Parts: sequence; C-alpha cells; structure tokens
Amino acid sequence: MALYDGVIATARAPHWYTTGGVPDTLDGRFDMVAAILSLVLLRLEGDASAGAASARLTERFVTDMDGQLRESGIGDIGVGKHIGKMMGMLGGRLGAYRDGLVSGDLSTALVRNLYRGVMPDAVALAHSQRALLALRDALGATPAAALIDGRMP
Repeated sequence: MALYDGVIATARAPHWYTTGGVPDTLDGRFDMVAAILSLVLLRLEGDASAGAASARLTERFVTDMDGQLRESGIGDIGVGKHIGKMMGMLGGRLGAYRDGLVSGDLSTALVRNLYRGVMPDAVALAHSQRALLALRDALGATPAAALIDGRMP
C-alpha cells in the first residue's frame, strides 16, 4: 500500500532522530511510525470516503509489525500478544495526539509517547512538535484521494 510506504518514509526522515532527538532504536522508530500513522489516520477519519482506506492502512501496519516481530526473533506464540500490545499503544497515541491537536500543544503527548516519558531537550521537543503540526496542516490540505494514492505531503 503506497500510503503506508509514505508513512514509513516520513517516519524514517533523519531530522526526527537528529534535530528531534527521537531515539534511533527499535522502540524509537516504532514510536515515530506510530506518530506519523496517527496523524494520517486522524486526517482520514475526517473524510467519510476514506473509511476503507483507513482500515487497509491499519491492517498494513499490523502486517508490517508482525513481520518485524518475527524478524527480531519473536516466535508464533508471542507475536499475537505483542501485536495486541502495539495496537493498544497505537490507540492510546491516537487519543493523545487527537487531544494535543485540539489544544494546539502536543508536548505532553510527545513526551509520553514519542520520548517514552523522558523529557528531551527543549530544542528537540520544539522541533518535533513544530514538524508534526506542519505535517498535520499539510495532510489537511491534501485531498484524501491523493493521500490514499500514497502522495504524502
């Protein structure tokens, strides 16, 4: 799915890990993918025609995470449990980022979810917040059909 590929490419942009201070670890990369995916899902939920695409995007995330877990050595028995935990984490992030976007301040959600409770330096936090808000604005200005086709801003 081209949209998921765009989410991954956006989440892998070096600035998140350098200027934004997101840990360049397995957990940090998951947290960054979850942040970008959350913004895309929040954008799509505002468009009635995008429901099926949103479901496919979530399914693609699950498939990718399943493969990543297996690649890291987690066996069949443990994969389902880990996927359930990851989906819970994604759901929590969706709520936290939704609330932060409504208030115009993502800092609390970012410290908890992107930095896992460890306060980054002010420059890193400001960068991540500014970049995510800019992405939210760009997603909002992009037609849902273009996003579904994989044309991430």
